[in-house]
Amino acid sequence: MRTTIIEIAERAGVSPATVDRVLNGRSGVRERTREIVQTVARELGYFGPAEAQQSRRVRLDFVLPAGNNSFMRNLRSQLIDEAARHADVQLRIHDVEDWGGGRIGRRLAELRGQTDAIGVVAPDRPEIREELNALAREGVRIATLVSDVPAIDKVGYIGVDNRAAGRLAGLLLGRFLGPAMNRNIALFVGSRAYRGHEEREMGFRSILADEFPDLRITGYAEVGDDREHAYDEMRRILSTGQVDGIYNIGSGNQGIARALREAQLNQRTVFIGHDLTDATRLLLLDRTMDAVIDQNHRVQAREVVRLLVSAVRGTSEQEYPPRLQVVFRENIPLS
Repeated sequence: MRTTIIEIAERAGVSPATVDRVLNGRSGVRERTREIVQTVARELGYFGPAEAQQSRRVRLDFVLPAGNNSFMRNLRSQLIDEAARHADVQLRIHDVEDWGGGRIGRRLAELRGQTDAIGVVAPDRPEIREELNALAREGVRIATLVSDVPAIDKVGYIGVDNRAAGRLAGLLLGRFLGPAMNRNIALFVGSRAYRGHEEREMGFRSILADEFPDLRITGYAEVGDDREHAYDEMRRILSTGQVDGIYNIGSGNQGIARALREAQLNQRTVFIGHDLTDATRLLLLDRTMDAVIDQNHRVQAREVVRLLVSAVRGTSEQEYPPRLQVVFRENIPLS
């Protein structure tokens, strides 16, 4: 005979109503009480054999861009580690090689009926918004991370304020370069299809116009987060004249650094970029980069998994969103 709610309530020392709320994933129960009830229910065999418990696991899928982006590789690794800490999570990660040609929309469509929740790093495009909203209408919990897609039905966005990040980069460049007439700046963008990159560029241009009008963007390149393309574009920009400062909105820092070293400008040009990785750590140490604006992939992985699992379970947890942190050579955190 199956264990009853009353038996669980008596063993756990709570009311049957509390047990009912926990077992049905409803809110209004303290986390410690919830843990006690779930433990007692498992001990009494309420969930049945292991196969039945397995079927109650949260099916959690992440759709991420593939490629050699160091930040995405680190984020992927952290998502795997974080999911492993949750016994009730079944994780799948889908790497999409090419975001064009509708591939991301097709991959999302393939997840219909196969998942409980999806976390996605994706461009803000109409076909992607439509597919995400279709999944949400079917009860799939959606969260964006790193770069937001605002016009969708989602449970949240886990990431930093990218417009503020762009303004911060402009402030750093302006203060590093100091007052002078007509400083030349090279601006590198990963892809303006990502709202996060677009917002960083907006913030950067805004603070230059407001506070540093002598910093002129004389070189511009959209490099698709590809280090070889970034290398070629940095060489092209250097061939057109002097560059005093560089802001790279996305990935490709290693390619930019290589071109600077070849021109023997790596310690004479102020270079600001994003995301503390093994590569940018080394570039800070050898003074090729002056500052890295980090958004902490560990925190993003932890928070997005917690957010999606709690959304599926119908519970709520306190949020600790990632914050912008500026890393210099002298304050590089331990890896």
